[in-house]
Amino acid sequence: MDQTFERLYDNYHSNLFQFIFYMVKNRAVAEELVQEVYINVLRSYDNYEERSNEKTWLFAIARNVAIDYLRTYNRRTTRWLSKFDFNKQQTKDLAPLPEEILLQKEEVQAIYHCLKSCTIDQQEVLILRYIQELSINETAEILNWSVSKVKTTQHRALKALRELADDQMKNQLKGVL
Repeated sequence: MDQTFERLYDNYHSNLFQFIFYMVKNRAVAEELVQEVYINVLRSYDNYEERSNEKTWLFAIARNVAIDYLRTYNRRTTRWLSKFDFNKQQTKDLAPLPEEILLQKEEVQAIYHCLKSCTIDQQEVLILRYIQELSINETAEILNWSVSKVKTTQHRALKALRELADDQMKNQLKGVL
């Protein structure tokens, strides 16, 4: 089992971390969730039936772990936020950490900013297809969707991303002029 874990870690760790990071947008949380993915994988590896390839199986587990976290986080946040009086001005800082900004090029930052405005389904498809460079079939398998749903969601996501990027450019130009 140690060899299996080492092989999985060596082959997929950075891609898994990147996928989960883009989903949760928090480095520390992403690190914890990747560990949870490995725990789930090690617990269930004996039951792995090779109906899908190992990579898509691993990413499907990662997706489920991230979605479970997001659901729990959203419930906790909703309960916590309900205690505040929003008639008063509240500020919320969702910006990435300074070291994360330094690692990204300016264009990537703009796309990442626009990506946050897409739906979760659109984000998942764009991350899997363009950041993780998975095929449409692999993406469909990970998301447990049909190929046509992946294609449709990808088309709509790219269209939304273009519109958001265009709007952002127009706003930047207004600020310069």
